[in-house]
Amino acid sequence: MKISFKPQNNPRVIIIQKLYSKFFNDDEILTYPKHRFKKFIKDITKGTIERDEIILEELNNNLNSKINFNNLDKVFQVILKSATYEFLYKPNLSTRIIIKEYLNASNFFLNNSQTKYLNALLDKIAKNIRSTNARI
Repeated sequence: MKISFKPQNNPRVIIIQKLYSKFFNDDEILTYPKHRFKKFIKDITKGTIERDEIILEELNNNLNSKINFNNLDKVFQVILKSATYEFLYKPNLSTRIIIKEYLNASNFFLNNSQTKYLNALLDKIAKNIRSTNARI
């Protein structure tokens, strides 16, 4: 039996929406409605907000010098931050699954060419972070 999510019920879509509202509106009070993945959504959202500086440093280290993070689209920034949080702090999740889930969620916000670019960025960041953490 195949279970399909409506885009608005996908946990990573909700994470992106929560982070977008918090990062670009500091007065935003985050609430978490009833959802079967509420704990996961809350964990990723709060962890990304709390470790924002570490995540930004990691992104700046892993992105090409030609790519200025602040010049990227705001939704791109939020997706990259939350995915980077998962790469760093959720080692039990496969990078392939994280990337696939964020690409599925990004289809709700971005067009196809932007999703391909996001895929390349996430793949590069994941390889750099997970290979660095494996050596430590």
